[in-house]
Amino acid sequence: MQTTNPFENAPETALEWHRSGSGAALATVVQTWGSAPRRTGSQLVVSGDGKIEGSVSGGCVEGAVVAEAIDALQDGRHRLLEFGVSDADAFAVGLACGGTIKVLVEPVGTALPADLLEELTEARANRTPAAYEVNLATGVRRLVRDGYPDRMRLDRSGLEEDGETFVAVHNPPLRLVCVGAVHITQALVPMARIAGYDVVIIDPRAAFASPERFPGETLMDDWPDEAVAKLGLDSRTALVLLTHDPKLDDPALQAALKADVFYIGALGSKKTQAARVARMQGAGFSAKQINCIHGPIGLDIGAAGPAEIAVSILAEMTAVLRGKQP
Repeated sequence: MQTTNPFENAPETALEWHRSGSGAALATVVQTWGSAPRRTGSQLVVSGDGKIEGSVSGGCVEGAVVAEAIDALQDGRHRLLEFGVSDADAFAVGLACGGTIKVLVEPVGTALPADLLEELTEARANRTPAAYEVNLATGVRRLVRDGYPDRMRLDRSGLEEDGETFVAVHNPPLRLVCVGAVHITQALVPMARIAGYDVVIIDPRAAFASPERFPGETLMDDWPDEAVAKLGLDSRTALVLLTHDPKLDDPALQAALKADVFYIGALGSKKTQAARVARMQGAGFSAKQINCIHGPIGLDIGAAGPAEIAVSILAEMTAVLRGKQP
């Protein structure tokens, strides 16, 4: 599956390097001020033999962080670093002005226990949202699976109000499942990829779901309910129904209503939506479940044509994801 905004694999790399015997330290941006080059939660991995992967500043302070990471691997202690990024350095990495960043460096196997890192990588592999919590003063660390709901919804790592507790959000990649390989889908897919979604297109009609119409995309020709069962639906998944055909849309819709997807959108007029609601009521779904269906799909921006409809859909998905719209 292609991904335009890949799930950064710093924890996995750090664990691999630690297990190989070369040693590894994780450097994480824990706080920023001004126009910092990288957002809070960005990570860099440094091995004992000098290999690096990832970034905490786009190149501005990597050299200093690497040196500190090597020292941390020697003494086994974490350290909290603070750097000012000059306007000139910031301009070199594409920013208008500089800023300040704090970076936490944690050697794996000592400050950061290897079994805790293993637990984190397992959660990531299983698409289980998790928050890595560390007290910067005491060094106490743990993985939180059911906490920090606002941070998890907003994908926002950062320091808590106490100024000592850092929370790193580890959400699975966002995923968009499109039922119906139609013109709107052709416009929506590249937009969604730019926004960081992995995309799967489901349509048993070979003439629609063809590699020629969707080059390089993941296509499934299963019946929609069978396809979503194979994929699995979770809280980081958005489902859009675009076929106008209840025989295709409804099986996937019913599966989504039983799952914990963050967004369900269905194409069609208000009359079509009313008929859809009646079918779901007849299938035994509650009013609360049915109210999760966004139909007609997309924000009302006066969209005309497939591309503008796709914009309205992605805008509505984003609003729901970030808690700006029920």
